Amino acid sequence: MLVEMPRSPRSSGSSPRRPRRARGGTPRGAGPGPAAPPGGHVPVLAAEVLAALRPAAGAVVVDCTFGAGGHSRLLAEHIGPDGTLIAIDRDPAAEARFAALEPTLPCMSRFLALPFAEALEQLVEEGLHADAALLDLGMSSMQVDTRARGFAYSYDAPLDMRMDPREPLSAHALIADWDERRLAGTLRELGEERHAGAIARAIVAARSRAPISTTQQLVGIITAAVPVPARFAAGHPAKRTFQALRIAVNDELGQLERALPLAWELLGPGGALAAISFHSLEDRRVKRFMAARAQGCICPPDLPVCGCGRVPEAALDSAVTPSAAERAANPRAGSARLRVARRLPLEGPR
Repeated sequence: MLVEMPRSPRSSGSSPRRPRRARGGTPRGAGPGPAAPPGGHVPVLAAEVLAALRPAAGAVVVDCTFGAGGHSRLLAEHIGPDGTLIAIDRDPAAEARFAALEPTLPCMSRFLALPFAEALEQLVEEGLHADAALLDLGMSSMQVDTRARGFAYSYDAPLDMRMDPREPLSAHALIADWDERRLAGTLRELGEERHAGAIARAIVAARSRAPISTTQQLVGIITAAVPVPARFAAGHPAKRTFQALRIAVNDELGQLERALPLAWELLGPGGALAAISFHSLEDRRVKRFMAARAQGCICPPDLPVCGCGRVPEAALDSAVTPSAAERAANPRAGSARLRVARRLPLEGPR
């Protein structure tokens, strides 16, 4: 269903754009895996996403995390000229990539330059009805590989980590301003870092001597704070701290918890919600949300007749992880997990 959609302050258009003739012709199927476009990349679990969302001709699809546009491009090929793709991303670089991709899309399209929770809230208010929604969580490869963004611990760069560089809170500001207790709690909760207390103390001590403004300064502080045996176990010693800081800077878990019910609300009967997570903090929230939608009667088992009237809203697919071939071709995909919930035709109370 196509809904007239007014312009938002940070939206790239007021209504879906009619497609120009797409390059390449025939849509690809969800076989062994879509090939990368020239100069492009294959998105994580590409074939599995297509199989899960089942994008049909004329469908309305919401890609909540556009990134480099890999999933959007494949979905657009299947929904065709009568379909509508709505792409969302807060990163200005993603908006530029959408602008470059949009003329080649074989469907109507629209881009919302917002965090996905705010964008989904706007779409709900507009009364949009969607057939499928996708959340590909975490940071994109382009963000990791753009050194100036400061997401990676493997090279020296300004300590930033903002997915939207226009936002005020950067990793540099967080490291400079948060007290030891708040830092330790953040590293423990969002990074599941065993040595959170020691790392937080080391950060506070180091910043009292000089500002911590680059990734390698922070890596050196973390490495020195972690016991020697732990430096060589379970990956790089800064991995969990960098994860925690990135999640905190971008409020990733808060965005996810707000976005899931909003994306679900957009779907009509038979619609599918798919989410790809890359660590347990994301996956637990997705799993918990979908399990709650699939739950039926919650009355005590000894009650002879159901009194709650609750019926399942969703049917769940089994979780999917990358194949051995995909993990070998793209090591960054190794921890990905795809979960899918389908809205049942006969739904209970929301």
